[in-house]
Amino acid sequence: MNVQGFTPLPALLGGALLGLSASWLLAANGRVAGISGIVAGALPGSGGAPRAWRGAFLAGLVLMAAALAALSPALFATPEGRPWWLLGLSGLLTGFGTRLGGGCTSGHGVCGLSRRSPRSLAATGTFMALGFLTVYLARHVLGGAS
Repeated sequence: MNVQGFTPLPALLGGALLGLSASWLLAANGRVAGISGIVAGALPGSGGAPRAWRGAFLAGLVLMAAALAALSPALFATPEGRPWWLLGLSGLLTGFGTRLGGGCTSGHGVCGLSRRSPRSLAATGTFMALGFLTVYLARHVLGGAS
C-alpha cells in the first residue's frame, strides 16, 4: 500500500471544515449539504426551490477550486491519457446517478450519518462496498495500476 504524500494534519483540518460547514448549513438554513440535491434545486424547473443560497454555495465551490488551481496547478493534473472532457462526463454521469439514487456521498456520508439516518447508513455502506469492489476489480482482475 502506497501512503506517500499522506498528510494527516491537512486531512484532519479539511474534515473539520467540511463538518463545520455542513453543520452550519443545516443550522442556518435547515438544509443538508448534499451536492446533487443542491445542484438539482438550483436548476430551472426545480419546483420553486430557493435558488439564492444554492447559487452562492455552488459559486463558492467553483471559486475556491479556481483559487486552489491557481495556487497549486499540480493538484488538478489529469491522469495520463485521460482527456478533460472524459473526466467531466464522468462527473456528470456520477451526479446524475447519485441524484437518481436519492442522494450523493456528501449528503449521505457526511450529513446523513451525523444525523443517524438509517437510509444514509445503508447508502454509505453501499457506496463504500462498491468502491472497494471497483478498486479490487480494476487493480487485480483487470490489471490496472496498483
